[in-house]
Amino acid sequence: MTSSWYHIRDTGLIVDLHIQPKASCDRICGIYNDRLKVQIMAPPVDGKANQYLNKWLAKQLKIRKRDIELISGETGRSKRVLIQHDRPEDLVASLKRWL
Repeated sequence: MTSSWYHIRDTGLIVDLHIQPKASCDRICGIYNDRLKVQIMAPPVDGKANQYLNKWLAKQLKIRKRDIELISGETGRSKRVLIQHDRPEDLVASLKRWL
C-alpha cells in the first residue's frame, strides 16, 4: 500500500516533506498537502535547517546520516529525500508511528 507522501523504490524510500523551521520543538506533526510535515528548531539560514533535518531524521529512524540524500527543495520548505535502506517498508512503519 502506498501513500502520496512516500514512494518505495528498489534503492530505498522517497519521502516528500513540508518543513517548518524555527519551531519550538522537533517533531513530525502529520500530513500537509500530501507531504509529511516536520517541525524542526533549526533556522533556515545557510543550509543549517537541511543539515539539522538530515541529522534529526537519521537519529529518529536509527540509520546513518549518509543514507539520507536531499533530492530536491534545498532552499524551500517542500523537500524530497531519498532514504537508502534494504527494507523501506520498515522505514514507512517507523514514520507512520509518529502520525
